[in-house]
Amino acid sequence: MKKVWKVLSSTALAASLFAVPTVGSADPGPSPQQGENLSIEGFINYEELGKKLEQIQKSSQGKVSVETAGYTNQGRGIYKVSVGHGEKVVLIQSEIHGNEKTGTVALLNILQNLGSSNSPEAKKILDELTIVFIPMMNVDGSELSRRANDMDWAEVVAKFPQLANAKPAWNYYSYPGSWNYDKNPGFDVNRDFNPDLNYVPKAEDFPGASNKHGWYITPEAQTVRDVYKDLKGQFGKVDVFVDLHHQGFPYVEGTDDRVTMSISGKFVTNPNSPGGEKYAAYADNFNYDFSRQLNLAVYNALQAKGNSLFTNISLYDQTIDLPGTALGSFALNGSGTVLFEVSGQTQNFGQKQRGQLVKTVETGLMGIINGVADGSVNQLNPEDYEDIPLSVRTPGGL
Repeated sequence: MKKVWKVLSSTALAASLFAVPTVGSADPGPSPQQGENLSIEGFINYEELGKKLEQIQKSSQGKVSVETAGYTNQGRGIYKVSVGHGEKVVLIQSEIHGNEKTGTVALLNILQNLGSSNSPEAKKILDELTIVFIPMMNVDGSELSRRANDMDWAEVVAKFPQLANAKPAWNYYSYPGSWNYDKNPGFDVNRDFNPDLNYVPKAEDFPGASNKHGWYITPEAQTVRDVYKDLKGQFGKVDVFVDLHHQGFPYVEGTDDRVTMSISGKFVTNPNSPGGEKYAAYADNFNYDFSRQLNLAVYNALQAKGNSLFTNISLYDQTIDLPGTALGSFALNGSGTVLFEVSGQTQNFGQKQRGQLVKTVETGLMGIINGVADGSVNQLNPEDYEDIPLSVRTPGGL
């Protein structure tokens, strides 16, 4: 059994730029069940996102820049929002799965604050960092409030004729059910990434599998890849990549506490360890220690909130090997990587726990932003990451 240990906070914790009010532990919030659907009207949709970004850009007086980085399969623009002019690059995206919406709200809140604040802390962040947000990356999926995008295999073949005789990708959803994928199919975009940023789809690489690379066949994944490549070309590297997700309803290892959010810095087998030989081409750039330090910055920021639901943080599954995810691919390209997995899909929690979950994401992200800006993240002991409790599926489980 791992010890549930509160890691000592770094100097970045002492003065978090945007304080988040602590939620008391007396009210644990709703206890939804898998399959329960609640109203999600309180979450932002695509039209509202565009209006909000326009307002933030205007009120920032030049601090925030909004542009269209690419287009979804259905022709909707994918926004790229930049703030700061420092040499350290932080790239954060939300809603790669369209029914995982709390991250988008958190990103807008942080953008609003950074764009409007004239505090010394905000100036320090903007001087040290270039922060790029891709909010609501899978816009078509978000508009349908579902995991996958809106794209069929015939459209893929039309764009890549070399795949005419290939089997459809394993992450292609075309089955019947509540999301009507049989009538309106799509892809899990977070399995369409490849550590080779110049990869061209090959028929022999299909249908692929969960533990194999993706292909950049969806325009959404291509857009994020292109943003990443452009940043690498401009700055030499993308220092930090963060992906904001939702999950099920695990518990904190060794307790009866339901997880508020899980985090992780491990998505592929370390190329410098046994079993990682297949990633040898990326071994020189891979920086697992920095990923662990970034995750500690998140964990510390949330533990500092005291006796509350904010401290119910766990490690996501540490046995996965997923080079087809954005996190896996970008980790192999040398970025420090962090996964946020908020508990429950948006429909499960709806608006009942929206504020709590959004503030959890905000607090964790500001832990990263502050720690990278002032350099304190580099003082954290990467081995302390291993003492963060794991997620388990039953209360009190090991």
